[in-house]
Amino acid sequence: MLRTINKSIFRRLLFSYLLTVLLGLGVVGLLISFFAKGYIYDSKKEELLRKAKKVNLAIQETQTIDSTVESMLVFFDQTFDSRIWIFDGNGKIIATSTKDEVFIGKSVAMSIAKKVTRGETAVSELSFEGLTQPMLSVTVPWGKDNRIYGGIVLHAPVNGINETVSQIRETILWGTLIGVLISTAMVSYLSWSISRPLQAIDRAASEIGLGNYAKRIEIDAADEIGDLAQTINSMAGKLELTERERSKAEQIRNDFLANVSHELRTPLTAMQGFLEALQDGLIDEDRRQSYYDVMVQETLHMNRLLDDITMLNKLKNDEIALSRHPVDVCSFLRNMALKFEAIALAKRLEFRVDCAEGLPPVFADLDRLEQIVSNVVNNAIKFTERGHVRVVARQDGAFVEFEVTDTGIGISAADQEFIWERFFKADRGRAKNQKGTGLGLAIVKELVELHGGTVAVESGPDPGATFRIRLPIQSSKN
Repeated sequence: MLRTINKSIFRRLLFSYLLTVLLGLGVVGLLISFFAKGYIYDSKKEELLRKAKKVNLAIQETQTIDSTVESMLVFFDQTFDSRIWIFDGNGKIIATSTKDEVFIGKSVAMSIAKKVTRGETAVSELSFEGLTQPMLSVTVPWGKDNRIYGGIVLHAPVNGINETVSQIRETILWGTLIGVLISTAMVSYLSWSISRPLQAIDRAASEIGLGNYAKRIEIDAADEIGDLAQTINSMAGKLELTERERSKAEQIRNDFLANVSHELRTPLTAMQGFLEALQDGLIDEDRRQSYYDVMVQETLHMNRLLDDITMLNKLKNDEIALSRHPVDVCSFLRNMALKFEAIALAKRLEFRVDCAEGLPPVFADLDRLEQIVSNVVNNAIKFTERGHVRVVARQDGAFVEFEVTDTGIGISAADQEFIWERFFKADRGRAKNQKGTGLGLAIVKELVELHGGTVAVESGPDPGATFRIRLPIQSSKN
C-alpha cells in the first residue's frame, strides 16, 4: 500500500511538474522566437530603409549612371555592408554596387516598380535565378520630390536572422531539458519528504488500530502532514484515556458484582442456616430470639443495599424531586451528633461538632441533607480506628460549608478521582473487613449537585481525609 501511495505521489508530482515546465517553456519559447524574429526583421528593415534613403540623397540629382555614381554605390556597399541595385522606371536593373554581379539588364517585379513610381517604399524577400540565398530587400524611389527616375534596392542575406532565431530556439530547448532534470530532482525530494512522514503515520495508525493507544507520531513539520500527525496523536491520546476509563469502569463493575454477590450471599447463607436450624428444632427457646434478631438485621442490610441502588438510579435519571426549606444548620448538626456519638464511642473515637455563631439557614431538603451528612460521617467513622472525627460548619460566601475531618486510613491520590463513581471502594486492600458497596459517596455527590452545591475531598495516604460539602444558603429568591 505504501509503495502504491509513494509511486502514485511521485508520478502525479512528476507529471505535474514536467507538464508545467514543458508547456511553460514551450509556450514561452515559441512566443520569444516569434517576437524575436519579427523584431529582428523589423529592425533590419528599418535600418535598410534608412540606408536606402541615404543612397538616394547622394544620387537624387542625377538621372544617369556614370562612373561617379558607380563609385558612390561601391562606397555605400562597403559602408553599409549591403548590396545595392538601381533600376529605371521600367524596373530594369541598370547598376549594381559590385562589378561581378550578373543582374544588370534583368528586371525587378512589376509590382515593386509600380510602387516606386508612385513614390512608395517596398519590402520583400528576393529569391530569383542568380541569388544563392534568400535576401531581405527594401526598395525606395530614386529621385527628388515628384521626379521619380526609378528605384534603389538594398538587400542583405536573411541567414543571420534565421541563425539568430535558431540559436534562441536551441537555448530554449536546453533550458527545457535542464528544467526537466531540475523538476525530476525536486519531485524526487518532495515525494520523499511527503512519503516518509506518511509512512510513519501509516505505521503508527496501524499500531493504534491494533490497540496500542500509547503510540505517538514523532514528526516535526509545520504543514498539513504535521497537523495530521498531531490530530492522530490527539485521537490516540483520547482513545488511551477512554480505554483507561473503560478498564477502570469495567473493574468497578466487576468489583460491584463481587461486592453485591458477597453482601447478598453472606446474609442469605446465614439466614438459610438459621432457618434450617429452627426448622429442624435444633435451637432451644432461649436462643431463638437472638437468631431472629440476626435475621432481621441481615434483612435490613439487604434492604439498605437495594435502597441505595434504587436511589442512585433515580438520581441518575432525574427522578428525585427535592422539598427544600430553610434548615437551621446548628440545630441539624446537634441532632446528628446524638446519632453518631454512640457509634464513635463504641470505637473509642472522639466525635465533635462545631457550628459557627450566626450561621444562616441552608436551603435544602432536610431528609436528603441528613442522608448526605450521614453517609460522609459514617464513612469517616468506619475507616477511622483511632483519633477523632469532627464536623465543622461555617459560612463561605453564599454557601454553608460542612467540613468532615477524620484521622483514618486516608484515600490515595489515585483513588480520589474515582471515589464518586458508583460501586467504587477506595483502598480495598486496606479495608477488607469493612462492609459496603461503594454507593454512599456516589449518592452524596448526586444529592449535593442536585442542591446546587459542590463536594470535594483532600487526603494523603496518612493521616485521614477531609470532605468539604458546600450547599447554598437561603436567599430572598428562595
